[in-house]
Amino acid sequence: MADSTLAPALRADDDSFLEFEGTTPYEDYVHASVLASLQQPLTRAPAEMGFLVTAQVMELWFTLTVHEWCAARAALREDDHVGAMDALHRSIGVLHALNDSFRPIASLTPAQFNGFRAAFGKASGFQSAKYRRLEFLLGDASRSMVQPHRGHPAVHAELEEALTQPSLYDEVLGYLYRRGLPVPEHVRERDVTVAYEPDAGVEEVWRRIYAGPQHDPLVELGEALTDIAELVLRWRGAHLMATRRAMGAKTGSGGSPGVAWLEKRAVRPVFPELWTARGHV
Repeated sequence: MADSTLAPALRADDDSFLEFEGTTPYEDYVHASVLASLQQPLTRAPAEMGFLVTAQVMELWFTLTVHEWCAARAALREDDHVGAMDALHRSIGVLHALNDSFRPIASLTPAQFNGFRAAFGKASGFQSAKYRRLEFLLGDASRSMVQPHRGHPAVHAELEEALTQPSLYDEVLGYLYRRGLPVPEHVRERDVTVAYEPDAGVEEVWRRIYAGPQHDPLVELGEALTDIAELVLRWRGAHLMATRRAMGAKTGSGGSPGVAWLEKRAVRPVFPELWTARGHV
């Protein structure tokens, strides 16, 4: 039998965690009720809620990834190797979570997907502004990708500004140059508003790094970037496979070629010289 003399004290102690003047401190900090109010399915299809939640969760992971890569970029600009590595490693954990986010919808059948597909009309992940920021940070800049957001002035302005800033990879290469490595001038002075293209001089820089001492901090940097590149490629592949299972070769909801477009994106390199240099070490 429980000691009744302890009961009043325990209840009083519990009450201190259960009674508040207004909303709970947790609600004030996390805004859970706001998050829960954002799921507004347009049909009664059982799979729509999972699709909607998955898309929203991915948007949050995109936001956090952009935050960490911007932190890493800023640290590299200041030659802060430790700060950059901390941010890159945090982003790797985020990318693992992003890839796991596909699980609730990875095996939708065409019939399940068709149950709500018409409801979201021309909406497409292709239109995600946060994902576009992520791609810009990888060096895959494109002014045409800013145009879909003209009707949302704040988002459009954010993307226009992001387009004119060096990518994470640009800052990495600038950092390597300041460390004494021969990053070509035409790469360092390139137009950052267009997509990065592989360069033989940059490949040679990474070859030198990987052919040198394996405990060099620059090898550590290269491996963190390689982890990021691999996880981005895995996410693209998971997106492709989920789409292929749910809709086959149909045209994408936003007017894109659908699977055909995703197939091209899935093989587009991320930090390309980090991969090609390995064949010359």
